[in-house]
Amino acid sequence: MGLISLATFFPVLGALIILFIPKEKLSTIKIIALVFSLGSLVVTTFLWTQYQYGMIGINDESQFQFVEHLAWIPAFHIEYFVGVDGLSFPMVWLTSLLGFIAVVASWNIPKAQKGYFALFLLLDTAMIGVFVSLDFFLFYVFWEVMLLPMYFLIGIWGGPRREYAAIKFFLYTLLGSVLMLLVMLALYFNVQDPVTGGHTFNMLHMMQQSNHNSWLSRFDVRFWLYLALFIGFAIKVPIFPFHTWLPDAHVEAPTAISVILAGILLKMGTYGILRISYPIFPDIAKYTSYALAVLGVINILYGAFVAMAQSDLKKLVAYSSVSHMGFVLLGMSVFTSAGINGAVFQMFSHGIITAMLFLIVGVIYDRAHHREINGFGGLAVSMPVYAGVASLAFFAALGLPGMTGFIAEALVFIGAFSVYRVLTIIAAFGIIVTASYVLWTVQRVFLGKLNPKYESIGDINGRELFTLVPLGLLTIFFGIYPLPILNMIKVSLNYLITLIP
Repeated sequence: MGLISLATFFPVLGALIILFIPKEKLSTIKIIALVFSLGSLVVTTFLWTQYQYGMIGINDESQFQFVEHLAWIPAFHIEYFVGVDGLSFPMVWLTSLLGFIAVVASWNIPKAQKGYFALFLLLDTAMIGVFVSLDFFLFYVFWEVMLLPMYFLIGIWGGPRREYAAIKFFLYTLLGSVLMLLVMLALYFNVQDPVTGGHTFNMLHMMQQSNHNSWLSRFDVRFWLYLALFIGFAIKVPIFPFHTWLPDAHVEAPTAISVILAGILLKMGTYGILRISYPIFPDIAKYTSYALAVLGVINILYGAFVAMAQSDLKKLVAYSSVSHMGFVLLGMSVFTSAGINGAVFQMFSHGIITAMLFLIVGVIYDRAHHREINGFGGLAVSMPVYAGVASLAFFAALGLPGMTGFIAEALVFIGAFSVYRVLTIIAAFGIIVTASYVLWTVQRVFLGKLNPKYESIGDINGRELFTLVPLGLLTIFFGIYPLPILNMIKVSLNYLITLIP
């Protein structure tokens, strides 16, 4: 087994071990979950030290790194084909990091800990598998496996309306999966393996336009296939108007699951577009680019204005994610180096920042047992350390210079301004709205006169700091020195741009 497979399947190995442990041994279950999630992080961190910058990726197997290519179901040309390039590896590392942090954040989960941690580790494996898969069938399997544990993690361990939120999440995602399945089958039967001449699920072969038969080469056919695939990924992002599952899922999900939802699952939608839709349908991607830019601007402004209207702190953070993913869409739509590099950097940056925000919401909810913004006030007096860490996260979310959000958004605007000037100017107003609701929230929660109810509330503890401090340090480090990420992603993304006519 190669290191990529080890990083992918190490968590699910921990889940299998947990299944054989009596549910009464809670400490053992938690430690196993911690060790196996940490093991995946250690492996991906080691892979980062071995990563060779400057390799191209996208549509040539030799340009991917840590590749493992084995026959799986030879009769139908289904392969176990995994590897990483500059587009996928940052998300693989981020997934393993947030997976480990989420286990720590779940330490005090109140019930059925055995089932919770087993399902979470299965989810961790599925998420990493999505990012490393280069066979469409394998990609789809991991994509579907991810759906089931998330459904139960929300539906069993969530809030009062958890069943409603879980079913809504499941149905929305399942709709996208059905559309993806139809496109996958259409591609399978109309793309030839250049070596064997048979059908193939190999995504790199699908990206080679010369392998497409005459039916698949028709513009109208390609348009409808692209649209179906786009909707499948748009639901996951989520792109307006497919976003309505997200606030319900976030509000009802446990804190750690909200971290994974916002930090990783949303990015799978934009990753799928970049990894699959763009290289396989580059002409349609170019044809629909203005529409994608418009959707990105709608996401930015709609999400920001709705976030400002929220009284529930967790719902505010959820809608802020809708807004910030709009910057990813805008950057992706322009096919400039700065724009598309900024979009992927925003995926990574937002994963870190939004994870901090949901962890911060979880800290105060555990103490106050509510999330009403106007029900707090003056918490900086009784919780000074918590207020400091929370302020860092909120200022990172509004794009303060010196933090990752600023670098990402600046690159998106630089790349988009020369292509869609008016849309970029309109999108820039989203920064003002974001600053407004962030500062207003900080003022209502932390400043002013201390609410007497919270005079003796405990400050943030060591375990909670352990989950937040690494994310805060990464936010500052990559905000000051973004080159480790930008150097990794730029070659693959710049080559992707060359595929667009």
